[in-house]
Amino acid sequence: MPSPTAAVVVLAAGSGTRVGAQVNKVLLPLHGVPLLGWSVRTALEVPGVDPVVVVCRPGERGQVGAALQPLVGEREVLLIDGGATRQASEQAALDLLAPRVADGSVDVVAIHDGARPLAGVDLFEETIAAAREHGGAVPAFDLPGLLPRSASEVPAPGGPGTRLAGVQTPQAFRAAPLLVAYAAAAEAGFDGTDTAAAFAEFAAGGDLSIHAVPSSARNVKVTWAEDLRVAERLLG
Repeated sequence: MPSPTAAVVVLAAGSGTRVGAQVNKVLLPLHGVPLLGWSVRTALEVPGVDPVVVVCRPGERGQVGAALQPLVGEREVLLIDGGATRQASEQAALDLLAPRVADGSVDVVAIHDGARPLAGVDLFEETIAAAREHGGAVPAFDLPGLLPRSASEVPAPGGPGTRLAGVQTPQAFRAAPLLVAYAAAAEAGFDGTDTAAAFAEFAAGGDLSIHAVPSSARNVKVTWAEDLRVAERLLG
């Protein structure tokens, strides 16, 4: 029997409002390639990944498919409509992958923001490997102003500052527990800010934990117009 593969889900169901565009920001050009194309092309280069799923905003599947076709060639990329929230879009992708998870052909699911064009193959590989070992994995890097890594790192009043972690994507998780977690989240009416939130709430514990994989500020997410210019400079 062939070894199980990892599925990569690329979320592209957002909009261009905050970046000031009239179209979905993931279709904006970045060095001659649609912003989304960088993430999809990287996912296709990761060894042991099959399939890649792109979650589109309803009504944009044709545009997304046309934008990606020159980049993917003969490789399989599945397109599916997303929902009204991030978690609903993730659920749509998980529903599509559920038969492959059930038959054991997919053992890990990695979920990535289509607006993060600079995540490299190595970061995908490290995150997927950590998910297989621990249950879940997220890229993280030191960044002031977010959340402490743990309660033990909260400084005493008047003491020195604490190390804080910024969390990015791709986030990867063992596939079967992830599906169970999302089913429980739906039943509870839980709507998390990212994949790790639902996994932590409904799956982590026992032999499952979420491991932090070292990353950096280079893995920028394009949210505002200036972020697109930053990504252009980082790509050289």
